[in-house]
Amino acid sequence: MTKQVVGIDVGKAKLDVGLSGHKRVRVWNNDEAGREELSEWVVAQAVELVVVEASGGYEAAIVSELVERGQAVALVNPTRVRAFARAEGILAKTDKIDAGVIARFGATMKPAPQARRDLSQVELNQWVTRRRQLVLMVTAEKNRLQTAAPSMQTHIAKHIAWLQTEIEALEQQINQAIVANPDWSETAQRVESVPGIGAVTSSTLVADLPELGQLNRQKIAALVGIAPFNHDSGKRRGQRRIFGGRASVRSVLYMATLSAIRHNPVIKSFYDRLLAKGKIKKVALTACMRKLLVILNAMVKNGQDWSPTIS
Repeated sequence: MTKQVVGIDVGKAKLDVGLSGHKRVRVWNNDEAGREELSEWVVAQAVELVVVEASGGYEAAIVSELVERGQAVALVNPTRVRAFARAEGILAKTDKIDAGVIARFGATMKPAPQARRDLSQVELNQWVTRRRQLVLMVTAEKNRLQTAAPSMQTHIAKHIAWLQTEIEALEQQINQAIVANPDWSETAQRVESVPGIGAVTSSTLVADLPELGQLNRQKIAALVGIAPFNHDSGKRRGQRRIFGGRASVRSVLYMATLSAIRHNPVIKSFYDRLLAKGKIKKVALTACMRKLLVILNAMVKNGQDWSPTIS
């Protein structure tokens, strides 16, 4: 007998829940009591998979609750679900309709469950995300400082100083959390043994990419969004492009690759070979990002520190 799939449409206040093969949609409050009751119901159904549509962070608590109970959970991009709905001929969009569509999408497409994330992992992710937000604020304020009237420059400068103090406090908190967790600490130290990678990149990988070392090279590249996809039709051969993935990981990997092109002999040699073959710099840089990620994945998977022989 084929096990069923639960689909959850997440809102700020409500959780609409559909079960594959059933028309009825159940609704729970998106609060502590509602999430606990929903999780108990899901476990009682003995379903194969729970599919949750990403919803700007409102889904984090229910995903953590379900994973803590040992439930397989897949977090999916809403774009994929809407494309599936259009393929079914469903143009209307309501929370109840979406919950049913998500359940059928999960039963048909069977998206891969995400790596286990306990509450400490979610908390670390939030700290790393907050640090990234504050860095963007500092950049914006520095840009404003250049064109601000003299009467406003002192105010902006004070805000920049406060933001930088908060960033330093967050970095200390993130570092302490990673050091206190043996698995995180081992991964961070291993990643930082690679020339071109520092604490910001390692902490982001630990927080936002717990699948590192658990997937093969193709899947980890696709998960991050640096695996090129073909755009061919008939005799036409379109340009291959990257799509989707985890923007936070891709962003730090981009900066790490820029550093690696200068300081990492393996990545530098690979980059130079691509340019010599006529690849444009943007394409060569993306290829280097993928190679660097594959190397990191292999290191974590095999329990190895950096070596120029790893590829």
